[in-house]
Amino acid sequence: MSSTPPFTHPSPPWNVRCLPGAGDRVFLVTGGNAGIGYFVSEQLSATGATVVLGSRNPARAGAATEAIRTRVPGARVRAVRLDLADLSSLEAVAGALGVDRLDAVVLNAGVALDDPPRRETGDGHELMFGTNHLGHFALTSWLMPLLSAAPAARVVTTGSFAAKSERLDLDDLQSRADYRPKRTYGRSKLAQMYFGVELGRRLRAAGSTVASVVVHPGGALDSLTPSRPPVHVRGAGARLGAAPAALVLQGKDAGAWPAVRAVLDPAVLDPSVRESAMWEPRVFGLRGEPRRAPLWHHLADPVVAARLWEASRALTGVDVGAVPG
Repeated sequence: MSSTPPFTHPSPPWNVRCLPGAGDRVFLVTGGNAGIGYFVSEQLSATGATVVLGSRNPARAGAATEAIRTRVPGARVRAVRLDLADLSSLEAVAGALGVDRLDAVVLNAGVALDDPPRRETGDGHELMFGTNHLGHFALTSWLMPLLSAAPAARVVTTGSFAAKSERLDLDDLQSRADYRPKRTYGRSKLAQMYFGVELGRRLRAAGSTVASVVVHPGGALDSLTPSRPPVHVRGAGARLGAAPAALVLQGKDAGAWPAVRAVLDPAVLDPSVRESAMWEPRVFGLRGEPRRAPLWHHLADPVVAARLWEASRALTGVDVGAVPG
């Protein structure tokens, strides 16, 4: 006599335009007032979650929250002042959130400089490395008690496709000996991605309920991004000029999709793949809906990640490794 296996409900395919509800959760998006961070915030707001935009500019944060409320009626969105270039200010951010738990933080904010001269933060760190990597390293440390208070929180680190061709110089992390802006930017984002990978290792070793997920947005251009006045306005000329690029690249609204999936999709937490995977656009890692992909070979190097971690701890004076379970 044959037996019938129990009926199971497979997870539905991920749909970037039909997100699951998250009405009881709280998310923080660094740099949520502009670019990809704005669209991450807008899309997460549509789930019913409370979304907090971390921004160093109150006026721009206010404009972004109003733009989101226009697009998402009833959105529970607000802002908190966040300056990643000022390490001494970051301890206060957790208290300023005014919550007893945090379900996810999207480490998205970043500085990209195109031309010399080399610039530094007030703490004396090269501006892009200090903001994009060290600021997020320190912020995560201060947020860890709130993240650990949630049932299954996520730290989502938004890297960059520009990091794929870069390698860290562990003896010149601050680009003092050889400063080239585009390379320094790529390396700062690579450092941020190494942080996300190493954080995941340490959280798993500690038995923490917090997960670390690494994503990148692919090729996301302003000229392919839909208007969200006053945050972003795309003119007709920009639309026409960007038409050829649309064959291989995308707008920042689509660039937000990997981070949004990393925040919301239960499949992201699958322990069988989490250690060796990241999330990226489907088509050559440059455009399309988000998919799980193997870590880049150099990003999976545990020796480099561990050395960067120790250097970051020394430079910031905080230790994200002291994670509660």
